Amino acid sequence: MCWNRRGLKVLKEQLLEIIRNGESSGLEFKRDDIRPEQLARELVAFSNFKGGIVILGIGDNGEILGIKRTNIEEWVMNIATTLVNPSIVPFYEELLVEGKRVAVIKVDMGAAKPYALKEGERLSFFIRVGTTNRLVDRDQLRRLFQSSSGIHYEITPVGRADFNELDFMRIRYYFYKIRGFTDIPTNDDKEEWIRLLVNNEYMTKIEDGNNVSTIVGNLLFARQPKRFLPQAGIYCAAFKGREKDYDTRERTVLDVPAVGHFSEENGRLVFGGLIEEALLFAQRHLSSEELDGARRVRVWEIPPEVLREAICNAIAHRDYTIATEIEFYIFEDRVEIISPGILPNTVNIERMKAGCRVARNPILMQSLRDYGYVEHMGMGVRNKIILGMLEFNGSEPGLIEDETCFKVVLWKKRRTI
Repeated sequence: MCWNRRGLKVLKEQLLEIIRNGESSGLEFKRDDIRPEQLARELVAFSNFKGGIVILGIGDNGEILGIKRTNIEEWVMNIATTLVNPSIVPFYEELLVEGKRVAVIKVDMGAAKPYALKEGERLSFFIRVGTTNRLVDRDQLRRLFQSSSGIHYEITPVGRADFNELDFMRIRYYFYKIRGFTDIPTNDDKEEWIRLLVNNEYMTKIEDGNNVSTIVGNLLFARQPKRFLPQAGIYCAAFKGREKDYDTRERTVLDVPAVGHFSEENGRLVFGGLIEEALLFAQRHLSSEELDGARRVRVWEIPPEVLREAICNAIAHRDYTIATEIEFYIFEDRVEIISPGILPNTVNIERMKAGCRVARNPILMQSLRDYGYVEHMGMGVRNKIILGMLEFNGSEPGLIEDETCFKVVLWKKRRTI
């Protein structure tokens, strides 16, 4: 298909091929005698997913039936503005295919999610799953709200994770040494420390009046982040071959704060955070010491700076509404780092490669930047992961997205076709 600035432009030959290939997660066929709410449901589901195309005048089996309804464009636009909430304006075009006219309606991925079918006072939320539209459940609805630019799930309270569950020395170091606060509370002034954390959205007050950690506060400062937040941490496994197997070289779950604990006296690392611990796991299975003349040097199969960037990205940009850990797998020929959730907002693989700057978890992202774990937002994939691997062994990293996760694949050797 070809899209241009003037609207939807579908070449006739391409449209015939599309129809022959049948329906997909991004394509739906409909007769033109459907009820308005049926079309609205399709528009809602595509808007809540990644966009898609509805072709009116086609049977479910791909038979070209044509459109007979009069004023069909006005009918479509009226549905899009009155039965879809918030309203949308799809691209619309009519084409002649094998002597019959069909209507092609293209819906972009919505920027104001979640979208709903409006029937009187009732709102029904749908999302595209394969070739079907499904009512969203509570967790999916929460993720749709998060994917809009105005709501960030990272400030959701973590029940029972009160101030006593946090590592006070990490908190003190962050505000005193990293942020440069010169008027921090005294060590024993618990209420003032809580006030400082609440004002910076690392803690929040819940309905019973108590203050608990937010997700971002838990990730950064909790002694054991996974105790009350199962999706925190990284699941690591080193396999002997090229496929997953029960027989591993090592299997572990990392349950430490995202950032390291540093000494106030000299700034040296005292205890590693998730990033340091993941790199230690990688060091055990992706590097070895070799002699270089009279001295020993560590030789890596994957550059540690590439691994570090991929791990940082997974921690900073993953979807924390999904209750599974980040996965870090080492195989005989590759490394896979799997981040739960699809890419945020309007980001896709090509925009990511071009340096698109969108943060799903902006407070967490800024905190990691404060510590120096990340630098210029949006350029890590392009400048550190892709260029880093090309310079190291000439291999192009795999950047793969499906309906549940985003995966980075780093190859130990350049792949040949």
